[in-house]
Amino acid sequence: MNTPSAQYRPTPVSGAAFDAGLRRHMLAIYNNMGVGLVITGLVAFGIASTPALVQAIFGTPLKWVAMFAPLAFVFFLSFRMERMSVGSARMAFFAFAAVMGVSLASIFLVFTGASIARTFFIAAGMFLSVSLWGYTTKRDLTKWSTFLFMGLIGVVIASLVNVFIGSSALQMAVSIAGVLVFTGLTAWDTQQAKSMYVAYAGTPHAEKLGIMGALSLYLNFVNLFQLLLTFFGQRDE
Repeated sequence: MNTPSAQYRPTPVSGAAFDAGLRRHMLAIYNNMGVGLVITGLVAFGIASTPALVQAIFGTPLKWVAMFAPLAFVFFLSFRMERMSVGSARMAFFAFAAVMGVSLASIFLVFTGASIARTFFIAAGMFLSVSLWGYTTKRDLTKWSTFLFMGLIGVVIASLVNVFIGSSALQMAVSIAGVLVFTGLTAWDTQQAKSMYVAYAGTPHAEKLGIMGALSLYLNFVNLFQLLLTFFGQRDE
């Protein structure tokens, strides 16, 4: 997450007002993330339930666009979101969630609905537990950042390579490593979201920080869910 520019000077906030503001900030993050997940799920299910769209997207070279568009969108948001207005940033996040839904529609073509639902609840339980720990722990998780970032790069590169070679052993290794990385990132990003509010409470940038925090946590959850499908997903024969 990018650091806000120096033009935003925090207004001193303390006591009960600060605590209430922090709770609203974190609740807004989880609400935005939740709306994003709902959009993703509805788009994915809608496409998977429409044979014509399935054929048009996944039966043609458009499948590569659907596969890599979310990654391109993430890079775009990483560089542009800080310059957007709050409303534009929120809409961009929701647009990204819809694009991710197009990409995730493919899981309904591979795995049974029951196993997808089961994996979703497992991922949700893990995510909420780790995020709560990241919010409440007194331990400084900043020292994890380098390890997690390098692990993330490794997982992304290995995943892209495996798209073309299709190795089940590599997929299993990527899934194990990815679950560890995104679990750690969930705790770290939660603590970062809290720390950013502590540093910038009372500034015009605080609300946008909430959207950026929602994006980070959304990505962690979606990736954790997809990786867990390797272990808990039952293929639709």
